[in-house]
Amino acid sequence: MNEENKWEETGLHPVPQSEEQPQTEYPHVENPQPKKKKHIRAKKIVQLTWGKLTALLVCCMLISLGCGITGAFLIVRSNSSSVIYQDTSKVINTGSEDSSTIKSVVEQCANSVVEIQTESVTNGSNLFQQYVSSGAGSGVILTADGYIVTNHHVIEDANSIIVRTRSGDEYKATLVGSDAQSDLAVLKIEATGLTPAVLGDSTKLEVGDLAIAIGNPLGELGGSVTSGIISALDREMTIDGQTMTLLQTDAAVNPGNSGGGLFDANGDLIGIVNAKSSGEDVEGIGFAIPISTAKEIIDELINNGAVTSRPTLGVSLYNVTDMNTAAQLGVDEQGVYIVQIVEDGCADKAGLKTGDRIIGVDGETIEDATDVRTILNQHKIGESIKVTVDRDGKTLSIDVAL
Repeated sequence: MNEENKWEETGLHPVPQSEEQPQTEYPHVENPQPKKKKHIRAKKIVQLTWGKLTALLVCCMLISLGCGITGAFLIVRSNSSSVIYQDTSKVINTGSEDSSTIKSVVEQCANSVVEIQTESVTNGSNLFQQYVSSGAGSGVILTADGYIVTNHHVIEDANSIIVRTRSGDEYKATLVGSDAQSDLAVLKIEATGLTPAVLGDSTKLEVGDLAIAIGNPLGELGGSVTSGIISALDREMTIDGQTMTLLQTDAAVNPGNSGGGLFDANGDLIGIVNAKSSGEDVEGIGFAIPISTAKEIIDELINNGAVTSRPTLGVSLYNVTDMNTAAQLGVDEQGVYIVQIVEDGCADKAGLKTGDRIIGVDGETIEDATDVRTILNQHKIGESIKVTVDRDGKTLSIDVAL
């Protein structure tokens, strides 16, 4: 095959060779290497499939929805409304008393705690004698338009109640409702733009969690902050004849702290401070009403002015603790006696009578009137209990519909 046919079959054509070689770029190099061409990679074009496009649109919608909800919440927080703010997220506490954590909580919550000053007027031996006694305590703002929770014992028998905010503004408060059994009360002041506390979930607390108390100790040190931990949960205590289940904390609590707030590391309200264990050499033992217990009662006080959902027996009970008192009442034994029955009440309809000595309820021995109230609190309206009484030396078991 000649050279010409060879090129025709391959489809290529020879390049004619010039007799003169082209001048190189590097004349001093005998065999210079040809310059390497740079290869530029084409940019990869991302193609969106329907699946990827759908996922992208869903992400954008979720982000927009989250921003909208956050914005709406902030707007609601800034406006006056009778809304109790509750944190429904999981409570994550820490036992660390890091100063930055405490500072953050104080900055968030201090404006939600108020001072309370009360005056009570009692009559003397004649109409022209009156005695004015003053008292002090703390309270926690529930709503931006002026609902405030405190202790029943802080405002009990008060003729005048003054609330002072952290900014120094003073308001005359009216009593919305009060409940001695839970030691809770709700006040109302005519104000707007207040900073309400955010209610947490005290059922998620653990021993060792951080606890920060803000209140008005000694009635003249408003805005005082103390910190500690949750020392115990579900501590059953009897205070002023009322048996309550309380949180225990070692955060310093003093007279005047009553009604103030106990906050967690998130700045959520977890309890209403209501007592300090007193006695010689007793320190670091304070108590608070768990907010998860208090919230239901607070709602009832705001809506009804009283607790209406709690079952009652419809009787007045009296503890006979010595034989002299027993003789005065005309009974032979010590114990818990029914001294009065509400007409057409639960006890009356069931057949209980004045003079009956209650010796048991639902199989539990009764030694004090508070034992009866404690058992009643474990029931709801519409349920029944079995009351065992001693009547004229005979033991009777009577079913009572609450």
